[in-house]
Amino acid sequence: MPELPEVETVKETLKQLVLHKTISHVDLRWGRIIKFPEDPEQFKNLIKSQTIHDIRRRGKFLLFYLSDDVLISHLRMEGKYGLYEQGDPIDPHTHVIFHFTDGSELRYKDVRKFGTMHLYEQGTEFDRAPLKKLGPEPFEQGFNAGYLFDTLQKTTRVIKNVLLDQSVVAGLGNIYVDEVLFRSQIHPLTPAKKLSLEQCETITKQTRETLSEAIKAGGTTIRSYYNTHGDIGLFQLKLFVYSQEGKPCKTCGVQIEKLKVGGRGTHICPNCQPKEDKQKG
Repeated sequence: MPELPEVETVKETLKQLVLHKTISHVDLRWGRIIKFPEDPEQFKNLIKSQTIHDIRRRGKFLLFYLSDDVLISHLRMEGKYGLYEQGDPIDPHTHVIFHFTDGSELRYKDVRKFGTMHLYEQGTEFDRAPLKKLGPEPFEQGFNAGYLFDTLQKTTRVIKNVLLDQSVVAGLGNIYVDEVLFRSQIHPLTPAKKLSLEQCETITKQTRETLSEAIKAGGTTIRSYYNTHGDIGLFQLKLFVYSQEGKPCKTCGVQIEKLKVGGRGTHICPNCQPKEDKQKG
C-alpha cells in the first residue's frame, strides 16, 4: 500500500502533469469507487467543467482542489494514476477516466478495486470522512514527543499498532513503522504506555528522518508501486528490516526476523530491538 512518501511523490508528479487542466467529462467504469456522492451520475455531473487548481496530500490521501469542490482520492493497495492521450489503449483495470478539454486523459487504474474517491464542496473536506479523524502529519509541530507520550498513556495496545493508527499519526503504514521502530531500537510488541518520554522523542525524530529520506528517494517500490511517470521508488535500497527477513542486519549482522503483530507481517532485528524483558535484564 502506498504510504506517505509514495503518495507525496505521486502528488508532486501529478502537479507537473494536470494542474490547470479542465475536466470535460468523466467515464466511470467501476462506480463503487465513488463513495460520495452516493450516486455516481451526480459525481459525474458535479465534476464536469471544473479545473484542477492544486493538488495536496493529507496522510495517505490525495486532494485535488477543483474550481468548486475537492476530490479526495485514496489509492489503497494498488491504485495508480497515469496521463494518456485520447485514443491510447485502455488497460482493463482502468476504472475512472477524467477527460480534459485539451484531449488528454487522467486515468485511474486499480487492479484490486480497493481505492476510494469522495467529492466534497471546498471548505467541508476536513469535517467529514475520510479526513475528519486523521491525526497530525508527521512533519507538523503537533506530532511531538509530548503529544505521543500522552497518547500512549491512554492505550493498552502495542507500539506498532498505535503507530499504524491513522487517528494517532497520519501517513504511516507497515513499511515505515517497521523502519522507524528499528531505527528507534524499540521492539514492535512493546506495550505503548511503557515507553518513556525520551523514547517518544526518538520515535518522532526517526519518523521525520525516515520519511524525509524516503520522499527524497521517491518512495519505496514493493511489488507494484510506481509513481505517475512509471518510475520506481528507490528507498527499498535503504530498508533496514522491512522485507529483509533472513538477511543480516546492516547494523549488527544478526539475521532479520519476521513475525506477526496485529495480523500484519512485521520485521525486526532481535538484537537491535530486544523485547521488553531483555531490555530490563
